[in-house]
Amino acid sequence: MMSRNGEPIIRIENVHKRFHTLRGTVNALNGVSLDVMPGEVVLIVGPSGSGKSTLLRCINRLETVDAGQIVVDDIPLTGAKNINKVRAEVGMVFQSFNLFPDRTALGNIVLAQRVVRKRRRGDAVTRAHNLLAKVGIPDKADAYPAQLSGGQQQRVAIARALAMDPKIMLFDEPTSALDPEMIKEVLDVMLQLAKEGMTMVVVSHEMGFARAAADRAVFMDEGRIVEQGPPDKLFSSPSHERTQLFLSKIL
Repeated sequence: MMSRNGEPIIRIENVHKRFHTLRGTVNALNGVSLDVMPGEVVLIVGPSGSGKSTLLRCINRLETVDAGQIVVDDIPLTGAKNINKVRAEVGMVFQSFNLFPDRTALGNIVLAQRVVRKRRRGDAVTRAHNLLAKVGIPDKADAYPAQLSGGQQQRVAIARALAMDPKIMLFDEPTSALDPEMIKEVLDVMLQLAKEGMTMVVVSHEMGFARAAADRAVFMDEGRIVEQGPPDKLFSSPSHERTQLFLSKIL
């Protein structure tokens, strides 16, 4: 799971993030430090408002940090040039699918490749067809998002992210907007990516996925990492009282 020199592919060092609202200042992240090794699958769990999604958004600079440092694949997240470099290496899949409604599944996947990777149209189309097959919906190339189920839309979103050939995939509660019968089809794609050695940071409460694919589970609360460890150990015998209380409600 480690690179040859044993260096993390993601280094998060003492990161703080504040949001200023009408009700005052919200400390979303309070001194978070976390290393992720190449090929590692890290699952982040915690209650709503614990900072999980904010942390993911900071990793590809959708949010800026107020203090601390994030380094992705030896690139510090500072400066516009570096941000674009990092975003080319980091794919992100959101809770909402964020597909362009006026483009087909194929069109959504082709567009990103043409704009970001500057691929020739023929190459981009071939890659898009291959990825639709990979996520299990090769017959949906010409379908528009409105003609697809939620699970199919999310799989198109995953294919679109994979079309960039990322080194890292971030998933922000990718199944929370789906009906129960659609969850498995998305998790199956994520499980396959994990088996192939993709570095993944996943915010989710899908414990089946955690036990099957995650190398490490991280519990966050109030903008801090409370504890972390192998999923089976963290879920069966958490050491912190706050973790025990949270898990007792979702397991």
